[in-house]
Amino acid sequence: MLKLFGKAISVEGIQAHRMQVSLTTQSNLPVPLRQGKAYLVKDGTIPPGFDHYIVFETRLKDLPEGAACTVLDAEFLYLDDQDVISLGQDGHVRSLFRANSPHNSILLTEQCNNYCLMCSQPPKRVDDHWLLNEAMETIRRIPRETESLGITGGEPTLFGDNFIALLRHIKNWLPRISLHVLSNGRRFADAEFAEKYASVQHPDLMVGIPVYSADPARHDYVVQAHGAFDETIRGILNLKRLGQKVEIRVVLHKQTVSALPELAEFIARNLLFVDHVALMGLEMTGFTRANLDALWIDPAEYRQELSRSVRILRAYGLKTSVYNHPLCLVNRDVEPNYVKSISDWKNEFAQECAPCTRKSECGGFFSSGIQHGYSQSISPFQ
Repeated sequence: MLKLFGKAISVEGIQAHRMQVSLTTQSNLPVPLRQGKAYLVKDGTIPPGFDHYIVFETRLKDLPEGAACTVLDAEFLYLDDQDVISLGQDGHVRSLFRANSPHNSILLTEQCNNYCLMCSQPPKRVDDHWLLNEAMETIRRIPRETESLGITGGEPTLFGDNFIALLRHIKNWLPRISLHVLSNGRRFADAEFAEKYASVQHPDLMVGIPVYSADPARHDYVVQAHGAFDETIRGILNLKRLGQKVEIRVVLHKQTVSALPELAEFIARNLLFVDHVALMGLEMTGFTRANLDALWIDPAEYRQELSRSVRILRAYGLKTSVYNHPLCLVNRDVEPNYVKSISDWKNEFAQECAPCTRKSECGGFFSSGIQHGYSQSISPFQ
């Protein structure tokens, strides 16, 4: 597990309350290209002339005299060339983008109009437009060759026209990037807003929208919002009417797995035109820990329902993926749809996995699952 935010050992020379920099390890970078960059001190001679330096404690003595710098501990040693970080006068450090990772996402807001039982990013009733402004700046610093990026929340569409402006900004700065937005889909029930979204005409944009049950009351219970099912389905229909890519996401837990085959049938019969269906294991963080009794079920207990659901979706030609499960806890017939998916910064393996011969194929566990409990049915491949 990587430490994406924390506090610096010391900070010198940061004038603004919060500043964003892209990192470079290129000591011979031409002077005009050094603006807005911080030199990441790892090996070799430290070049003069950068506005800011990111240094680890062991190299502090080698800095140019009087240099503006942030001193980090060894937990941030993973930082590398072209990464983007945020630095605060109070010493707070956040990793915003990692150039060598395929799992980069931008948190756009912590506000949400759902209150999902298993939310991994519990919503806050705060004005956090500063995150939107930060995202605008981050996009300008991301390398042009970046292949993929996620936009997440909270609920990003709550920013309305400003959310649409961000999508246009991304298209202008990173026209070839594959962009994936996580949304509850409810705002797209507004046909005018859905049309504004479609008008961006991004060449590779998909929105991932959760549908937790074929029963509207069950879905609304899971997301803790009355009428959410109807708005979500209308949102999906509006998006597909406009030719937009839509993924349906289903988090698997005690409230969703018993009727999972029925949901698969509902999707196949009513939403056959969606582009992807993702069946996802539960992350043991956020509200999940508070609602554990209502949510937790050992994946070994629903492996038959998962197999049946995948078979239904496959039979109708729907592209289907199974995410966030240890490989040994799914049936063999699910393996063609299995994806090693957990983001690298929060991925771990249990001690029991050490002798497994298929560990390189397995997604392992969320770090939060290792800390707070996981399946007792793990069976390493020998």
